[in-house]
Amino acid sequence: MISFIRNLVGVKTDQAVQSAVEALVRWDPKAATEAELRTMEEHLDSLGLQVAQARAAYEKEQKEADAILQLSRQRMAAAEHLQRQMESEADAGRKAQLEKSLETLVGMLEQMAPDIDREEQDAVDAREFLTMLETTYAEAGGKLKAARSALQRAERDMGRAAQQRDMAEQRAEAARQAAGLSGATSSLGTALKAMQDAAARDLAQAEASSAKARLLKPSKPEEDDPNIKAALDAATGAKPAPSSLSDRLASLKSRH
Repeated sequence: MISFIRNLVGVKTDQAVQSAVEALVRWDPKAATEAELRTMEEHLDSLGLQVAQARAAYEKEQKEADAILQLSRQRMAAAEHLQRQMESEADAGRKAQLEKSLETLVGMLEQMAPDIDREEQDAVDAREFLTMLETTYAEAGGKLKAARSALQRAERDMGRAAQQRDMAEQRAEAARQAAGLSGATSSLGTALKAMQDAAARDLAQAEASSAKARLLKPSKPEEDDPNIKAALDAATGAKPAPSSLSDRLASLKSRH
């Protein structure tokens, strides 16, 4: 029989198992990344395999302990039976034979005692080791589940935050565009008002000029009545336009 102690030592000295268990025990899932989750999941898979192996080893050791204990009880019962036979036997020869058989059984029981203790301790150690691995496995599984849930929640929060940021940027852009349109409309209104004011001023100026022209323009009677026209020309010093050829020639000579 291969002692479970040797198996236990072999498992405990397995660096892969040690690394997996230590990593899972020390691991804080609060700020775990996706890469860390995958690493911890690999450790958990490795630990799960060790749990299965430890359970099989425990069951084997427990069966061996139960078997040797049952054999010891059977031999003890047989020894007690031989002792009763020997005590009640009257024949000296038969009694000597029974005593020899009893001595053989007692010797076998004495030799079995250390094996029984060892097998029982192996089963206890196997059970404790299995319990430790199962506890670590359950705790690590809970950590991994919580970390996975937290990471998914964080990813959803990041997605919502990104969506809200995009919406805020879109609202800001719309506000900027609205502000630009408002400014452009305001500028257009200012320019239009300036144009309207300029047009009004030009119209007023034209009206004033027209009124002045009408005011200064001679009235119709002054143009139609030659006597009034001649009197006005005389009053203003204007000379009458030459009408005969002699007057026209004289007018041309006076210019030179």
